[in-house]
Amino acid sequence: MSADGPVGAVPIAIARAGLVTGVGLDAASTCAAIRGAIDNFQQTGFRDTAGEWLMGCEVSLPAAWRGEKKLLKMAALSVSQCLAGLDRVDCEAMPLLLCLPEAERPGRLVPDDARFFAALEDELGLRFHERSALVAQGHVSVAVALLQARQLIAGLRMPRVLVVAADSMLSGATLADCEARDRLLTSENSDGFIPGEGAAALLVQPVNAQAGPQLLCRGLGFGLEHAHIDSEEPLRADGLTEAIRQSLRDADCGEGILDFKIIDASGGQYAFKEATLAFGRLDRTKRSEFDVWHPADCIGEVGAPIGAVMIAVLKAASEKAYARGANALLHLGNDDGRRAAMVFSWQAGDGG
Repeated sequence: MSADGPVGAVPIAIARAGLVTGVGLDAASTCAAIRGAIDNFQQTGFRDTAGEWLMGCEVSLPAAWRGEKKLLKMAALSVSQCLAGLDRVDCEAMPLLLCLPEAERPGRLVPDDARFFAALEDELGLRFHERSALVAQGHVSVAVALLQARQLIAGLRMPRVLVVAADSMLSGATLADCEARDRLLTSENSDGFIPGEGAAALLVQPVNAQAGPQLLCRGLGFGLEHAHIDSEEPLRADGLTEAIRQSLRDADCGEGILDFKIIDASGGQYAFKEATLAFGRLDRTKRSEFDVWHPADCIGEVGAPIGAVMIAVLKAASEKAYARGANALLHLGNDDGRRAAMVFSWQAGDGG
């Protein structure tokens, strides 16, 4: 593999996934709903500037928790799905990489990241490894966390790393900011997203050639788009193109192996235009079809967990044999221009 990737050639395996979304309180139900194109979009308690009710995708939990407390409960529930059956010693031996929204985002429900991390440990009754870390980078957080997990597994021989993400766009200040930037679907703007919320967890471990079928993260890439959605520059998709190119180089493969892609687009033309433009600049393969999946169509714009949701959807599709092939490209983008791409492969059992 090329040495020009982010850190080097060490694939990692996604052993388990846990999800909490507006269409399901676990990974199985969420992925089944997304496969069936089922959403849970309903009127929220928020209004747009025209006085009309906003649509949203809220998570329904057993109790009426709100704000940071609800975020904490969702995160803990997603983690519990990943850690089921593991003993306390194994759990506390793994680092937890906690993915959260960007620190500068208006209406962010977590005022103190370190305190939220400690509260999550208290909620779970665990103390994670000292190499645990916070990754507050919005949509690209999960890709950044997978890069860190790869470094921990390859460099420090960690047997497992837990990646957790939690976020909610259902905050008055967040919605007001998004509406002011024409990012929100409202009665006066049809080119926007429906807000959502949720949490996700991924249990990451080294590749085991003797294990059964595994979902492998083979390549990671990153870029910066100067013509981001809030800029006035013409879009050329330079940042996403570079992220995809880097992820393919990191995976030591060409774009020709890719069978389909999963993207974080949640509404609005910009993300779809960027995705088409970026891949078109790299694709030299004659294809009869190339599916594009976008799970946010069912769960809304959930923020930081979207990367883990996409991976969980891919894992379920691979396990149940309805994926469009063994190799998939996933990519993510922030409003500020940060871009990330990931190359995943489904490896059959017996090292195949």
